[in-house]
Amino acid sequence: MDNATRSERSRNAALEAATRIIARDGPGRLTLDAIARESGLSKGGVMHQFRTKEAVLKALLERQMDHFEEFSTRYMAKVSETSANPNLATQLATVREAATSPNSAALALVAAMVENPGLMVLPRDREMKRVEAIKAEASDPELALLRWAAARGLLLSSLFGMSPLSKDEHQRLFARLLDDDQWRPLEKPDEPLAGKSRATRGSTAKSGAAPAARAATPRKRA
Repeated sequence: MDNATRSERSRNAALEAATRIIARDGPGRLTLDAIARESGLSKGGVMHQFRTKEAVLKALLERQMDHFEEFSTRYMAKVSETSANPNLATQLATVREAATSPNSAALALVAAMVENPGLMVLPRDREMKRVEAIKAEASDPELALLRWAAARGLLLSSLFGMSPLSKDEHQRLFARLLDDDQWRPLEKPDEPLAGKSRATRGSTAKSGAAPAARAATPRKRA
């Protein structure tokens, strides 16, 4: 076995051990010594891969993000020609995949990010770009974001064991979130007020105010 392969195997063993420790004992119990014991590696072998606990957590988060990024890329290629909202469809499907995957690793990473808030910058930056892409393609950006936020809520409630819904109910709700046809009648084209001319806004305001003014004026007796 060459050195590169041996190093990769050691790195993966350390990361798998770290995931088990966080899921079983919590992120507070994650140390380089604990990783060495859990993985069967020497502490020197662990430190050759990761100098600090924070480096381990960052590597775990990046690996999880890369996994779902690959899923998103494959799904986008599949729906880009058929969906009117391919970015939204891809993110809904990716969140559904995360919600139906074994939760121990994802929950472990959430707990790790709570302990080290600086790690939140990594997924937050990607999520901001995804949200902008969803808004850009949607005829009703707010409705698209509501669908996205609902899917995220289903995921988080499932991860933290707070959801009263069964797996079948989760799947049915995700299916409805993904079904554009069920949401199209609710779409309202985005028309910011700033896009209207001053004259249009002024006439709209006057026409709306006139009936109220007339209604407030008492009639003269004959």
